[in-house]
Amino acid sequence: MKKTSKTNHQAIDSSELIIAMNELEKENGIQKDVLLEAIETALVTAYKRNFDSAENVKITMDKETGEIHVYAEKDVVEKPEEVENSKLQICLEDAKKINKKLEVGDKAEIEQVPKNFGRIAAQTAKQVIVQKIREESRNFLFDEFNERKGEIVSGIVQKADGGTVVLDLGRLEGIMPVKEQIPTERYKVNDKIRAVILEVERGAKGAPQVVVSRAHVDFVRKLFELEIPEIYEGVIEIKSVSRDPGNRCKVAVYSPNENIDPVGSCVGQKGIRIQNIINELNGEKIDVIEWSEDPAIFISAALLPAEVMAVDVKPEERFAQVIVRDDQLSLAIGKAGQNARLAARLTNWKIDIKSESQFREMLAKLEEEANQEENDEVDQEELVEETKNSENGETELTAEANENEEE
Repeated sequence: MKKTSKTNHQAIDSSELIIAMNELEKENGIQKDVLLEAIETALVTAYKRNFDSAENVKITMDKETGEIHVYAEKDVVEKPEEVENSKLQICLEDAKKINKKLEVGDKAEIEQVPKNFGRIAAQTAKQVIVQKIREESRNFLFDEFNERKGEIVSGIVQKADGGTVVLDLGRLEGIMPVKEQIPTERYKVNDKIRAVILEVERGAKGAPQVVVSRAHVDFVRKLFELEIPEIYEGVIEIKSVSRDPGNRCKVAVYSPNENIDPVGSCVGQKGIRIQNIINELNGEKIDVIEWSEDPAIFISAALLPAEVMAVDVKPEERFAQVIVRDDQLSLAIGKAGQNARLAARLTNWKIDIKSESQFREMLAKLEEEANQEENDEVDQEELVEETKNSENGETELTAEANENEEE
């Protein structure tokens, strides 16, 4: 389909708008082509509203100069009598006057220069353009922060009233729900804090809403990456993390390189590396343990600082029976079961902890039960034997009585 346009040097100059769009693209990352498309769409709406137009209108804006051109698009028909609507159709003879190459079925683009259109367009399209720019800016921010999920960001506390904490992250706000806060921390307005980006959601009117957390295990993971170069470089791997925010955290680390001590590297000389992380977490205790593919070894390490005597694992049930000395039981279980609970989460195994004396009592009880069962079986056998003997005796007596009767 051929198209043509008639050049008109009375086009509207919008060079200042182009300058503004260049600045928006540079500062906010909104692509110029997207803005141009939004503006052209808005100008079509403005034209139709203000000139009560029933025409098919096309408006273009030069991306370099900002010149705006308005065209009425008309379908080319063969004869004048076939023109049913002069605003939508044009006969071939008249179309040829505009462009000799036009044929029936083509669209003729006839440039229009409506009086005061520049002023009307600016007034009418302003809100539409601003809205589009706002939408694109929101989309850009959403995509940017969505790609940064799992990263640590810094923000200034704007609101902290005991409920959701609101942070100023620069170009948008971050919210930290109560469940994502460390229970032992108290936040105040203007405090500068760090948190991990947990989710990026669409809020009211499509505005991006960043959910951040200081209580999530990923916050600890990222702090280890920041403080320990070997983890960031992939020389040491964090296998798993379990955490009771504000109280205690366990981190299992591993290195395929036998010459590297993963625990020592994380702790650092005189504990300086791990201390930086503890300070960020306001004193939360951190146990760094070495991961092992042997579940018994891994479970023993996970229960640190308690010393484990023995571990009996049942892989099919992912269940482990752990034995510790009597004086280590409370340490292995931890306050309110915290140590055992964190170890179970870290290893993803069910763990039952017993002291040495408890284990011995359990063995003695099992042995007693086994003996009782054995005695019961012997008694049962004796009863069966006695029953058989009794039956045999009765049979013999009956036979003897029968013989006497016959005699």
